[in-house]
Amino acid sequence: MTNIFNVQDLSYQVGETKILKNINLDIEKGAYLTVVGPSGSGKSTFMRILASMISPTSGQVLFNGQPLNTFEPTEYRQKVSYAFQQPTLFGKTVRENLVFPFEVRKQELDESKMIANLEMVNLNETYLDKSVNDVSGGEKQRIALIRNLIFPPEVLITDEVTAGLDAENKNIVHRMLNEFNQRGLTILRVTHDETEIDDATDKIMIRNGELQND
Repeated sequence: MTNIFNVQDLSYQVGETKILKNINLDIEKGAYLTVVGPSGSGKSTFMRILASMISPTSGQVLFNGQPLNTFEPTEYRQKVSYAFQQPTLFGKTVRENLVFPFEVRKQELDESKMIANLEMVNLNETYLDKSVNDVSGGEKQRIALIRNLIFPPEVLITDEVTAGLDAENKNIVHRMLNEFNQRGLTILRVTHDETEIDDATDKIMIRNGELQND
């Protein structure tokens, strides 16, 4: 298979503190890679570098064979999307959040597409006009993920997105991510959830800023 990321001698430090040390890793297109390791080991820093949110101190990352720093940032974020543990919905309604991906791409609004994505995560069209203040934490996480996926990127990075969710919401999120992965979406998942770690078929460990054999 073709690699979507090639990570070459990647290091990152702040002052004298070395957070990542000489990471080398190839990630295949279509992978569902789980990244594990103790808190503070550098997992999220590594994901933020792959998402081009921060730049490495040394080494480089190639995306589809091209260095990250050669991409226009807005274009890259449409290819590599980052989902956070604490989702943020903006504006006043759910609709505003799901209209945004169309606007940023200058695409004609397709309400049926928004509704279909809501239904994928066990929500319905009545949610479009709900206030962002009237949805639960689990619903907010699902809506934020839809916002990332209504125009599927090539890569979705999820950073502890199921932390704090109840079992039902976790299962809904897992089903959605599995479905998108089966369609070809590359998913990179940071998690401390023991069940997710046990279920992962492809995982790496970062400990003390170094890539280790799990």
